[in-house]
Amino acid sequence: MYALVGSAHVAMVGGVFGWISDITDELGEWASNWWFLGVIFIIALLDSVVPVVPSETTVIIGGVAVATGDAPYPLVAVIAAGAAGAFIGDNMAYLIGRRWSAAFERRAVLKPKFGAKLIWARNQIKDRGGLLLITARFIPGGRTALTLASGITNQPRMWFVRWSFVAAVIWATYAAGLARLVGEPFKDDHTKAFWIAFGTALSINVVIEVVRHVRARRNWTAPAE
Repeated sequence: MYALVGSAHVAMVGGVFGWISDITDELGEWASNWWFLGVIFIIALLDSVVPVVPSETTVIIGGVAVATGDAPYPLVAVIAAGAAGAFIGDNMAYLIGRRWSAAFERRAVLKPKFGAKLIWARNQIKDRGGLLLITARFIPGGRTALTLASGITNQPRMWFVRWSFVAAVIWATYAAGLARLVGEPFKDDHTKAFWIAFGTALSINVVIEVVRHVRARRNWTAPAE
């Protein structure tokens, strides 16, 4: 019986990996067209506002397509499309936060504890905001939370524009450049090139998040409840 269960699990896992491979193959075919740059732009934009869209994945696919020779566009086009989408999306999230800042301020007046947290968030962004915007770009969900918080706490608009531009360019260059570099040795196997590039990027992101979390716990003191 255990053998049957084990065989079923193996078959299920094999089916999942087969399905994922089919998707990556399909995306690889999409990436061989110029219009895929538009897909990268749109998904990077949406991911800044709705943090469930896989923007880094599409940028990596574009970089892998360049590495394997399937792309009719250069690597700089992948970087430009991803950075432009991320930059515009981040500024949209900032404006959404700015739009609701008055409501948060009113709540802060009524609830002192909430007001203390709002002041703490404002000071943290003011003191470390530039670097926070860059590191948050590599944390799914973190980028949206921080860009919204920047608007809610009324951070200077031009300050945000400058740092969000730098963060978007660094993020897109990292994702596309890493995919191009790591995918190059596997140019004859698009699926393997994608998974190695994706796994490498994911591992680096995990390390960044762990380091950020340890440093945050060591250096930051949140307002008392």
